[in-house]
Amino acid sequence: MTEMSGKAEYPMTVSEKIFSKASGKPVKAGDFVLADIDLAMTHDITGPLAIQGFYEIMNKQAEQKVWDPEKIVIVFDHQVPADSLHAAENHIMLRKFAKEQGILNYDVYEGVCHQVLPEKGHVRPGNLIVGSDSHTCAYGALGAFSTGIGSTDMAAVFATGKLWFKVPETLRFEIEGKLPDRVYSKDLILHLIGDIGVEGARYMAAEFSGSTLRKLPISQRMTMSNMAIEMGGKAGIIEADEVTAAYLKERIPAYEPDFYWKSDEDALYSELRHYDVSDLEPQVACPHNVDNVKPVSEVEGTKVDQIFMGSCTNGRFEDIQILADLMGDEPVAKGVRLLVVPASRTEYLKLMKAGYIEKLMNAGAIVESPCCGPCMGGSFGLLGAGEVGLATSNRNFKGREGSAESFVYLSSPATAGASALTGEITDPRKV
Repeated sequence: MTEMSGKAEYPMTVSEKIFSKASGKPVKAGDFVLADIDLAMTHDITGPLAIQGFYEIMNKQAEQKVWDPEKIVIVFDHQVPADSLHAAENHIMLRKFAKEQGILNYDVYEGVCHQVLPEKGHVRPGNLIVGSDSHTCAYGALGAFSTGIGSTDMAAVFATGKLWFKVPETLRFEIEGKLPDRVYSKDLILHLIGDIGVEGARYMAAEFSGSTLRKLPISQRMTMSNMAIEMGGKAGIIEADEVTAAYLKERIPAYEPDFYWKSDEDALYSELRHYDVSDLEPQVACPHNVDNVKPVSEVEGTKVDQIFMGSCTNGRFEDIQILADLMGDEPVAKGVRLLVVPASRTEYLKLMKAGYIEKLMNAGAIVESPCCGPCMGGSFGLLGAGEVGLATSNRNFKGREGSAESFVYLSSPATAGASALTGEITDPRKV
């Protein structure tokens, strides 16, 4: 932990602790602070604008160097391999910038930024992390305060290593109970978003806690934090614990657990909400908003043309394993396209070694190299007018996965697997 000047005489949330460290003084929600950034991430869509802005800022400087190349990471994931001349030109620009500045660049090989950074050991509890992508909040699953920023702000971070923030209030979710069979954290986060709405946590730190969260593996915690932005959250943070420490120890051999990064017992929250998930049903977000959430029983029987299994929300080994195990040896329903896109090269190789890639392809699935894929209307897997898609990704806005006249539903990997067998949205508990 980096020492801050002075000691707070009041209990703090974990987010207030992180901003106190980053600004060098005790702070509380509502304060405006100039904070030191621990890690900055950009990718092939937003990176070029950030680089242009950086050179504009540094125009009159003799040496146009970033503040600290070891604290910046570039990941190619949205348009990989390059799907247009414009994308290819952006890739060339980013490669040149990374080489000139000495920045680590995960080129087209590694996968989606929000999976790659945690699995490569770039994220630690107590970090203040920014990324020029809204789902940067995913890193909060490891106890970091991580948030998305625009390319202009990223340019300023490249130049100075600092950024102004208003320390956010915290909306704490206390979640208790054992998740029922074939109900997962994706169902839980959809339920929370449906309950409070897309602006329910606007500019707040959504803090997920309780016995249910403590029992979740990191893969499912990342799903929760990833979608905090869909309730308007500035960050989605889960306190570091022994599960966090075990995950990090595998990736950072010298890592020593630091459990300071927890909210104090008497910390002040904007709101404290309690949930018991013992009877939670699988959830589905219906077109065209993420908070249009219904129990699967209310949308069962909806015909689907395509199922997208992947993304930074649910593209990990454990997610795809859930889908594959539920499908068993049965084929994909006739007339349905099942697209499987692992979130990273590491996860892809794990699936391959476990036999899941071959199993899914034999079932009729299309397995693609790690990337964002259909999640943001990418270069493949687009839906045409009138088509219906079911996705394990994080957004279902009009045109998100192709035509503005298509319809996208969001679900867990289990619901996706059950639906792949039947060709319609299906309760995974019935398969």
